[in-house]
Amino acid sequence: MPSIERVSAAEFGPCVKELADLLADAVEGGASVGFVTPFGHEDAAAWWRAQAPAVAAGDLLVWACREDGAMVGTVSLLLAGKPNSRHRAELVKLLVRRSARGRGLSRALLATAERAAAEAGIELLMLDTETGSTAEHVYLTGGWTRYGVVPAYAGAPDGTLLDCSFFYKRLS
Repeated sequence: MPSIERVSAAEFGPCVKELADLLADAVEGGASVGFVTPFGHEDAAAWWRAQAPAVAAGDLLVWACREDGAMVGTVSLLLAGKPNSRHRAELVKLLVRRSARGRGLSRALLATAERAAAEAGIELLMLDTETGSTAEHVYLTGGWTRYGVVPAYAGAPDGTLLDCSFFYKRLS
């Protein structure tokens, strides 16, 4: 049975290798999560290490999903930093290892982030994802509202431009 726990600032550094494994797996699998190939484990680890100050400051909240001790998924919330937007956050880097997909882990991670956001007083969540992707289906069936599609917004790992759907969810 999987467990989902928030990664504390103290735990973040030791988790970077596993988080990097998840990110590299996603990019290798063709996920449009902000990176282009070639993209390996060291690139993924460097990206996660660069997030350490935001995690330490409490601006980026990270959760890890583990099965039998191994990290198989993650999700993060990026809290808005402007004084007039502290009521909202962005859901980022919802990743599930390809070998662990199809078992509801994305939905469990999403529910965890939504619950934590609501408990923190966040009233509005935002995200973007590749139009037509499995991830988009998760959000559409999870109560999120698509408010637009931007053509050729983001690139796939191979550089192909992809349409991107933008979503929000009110938590209050």
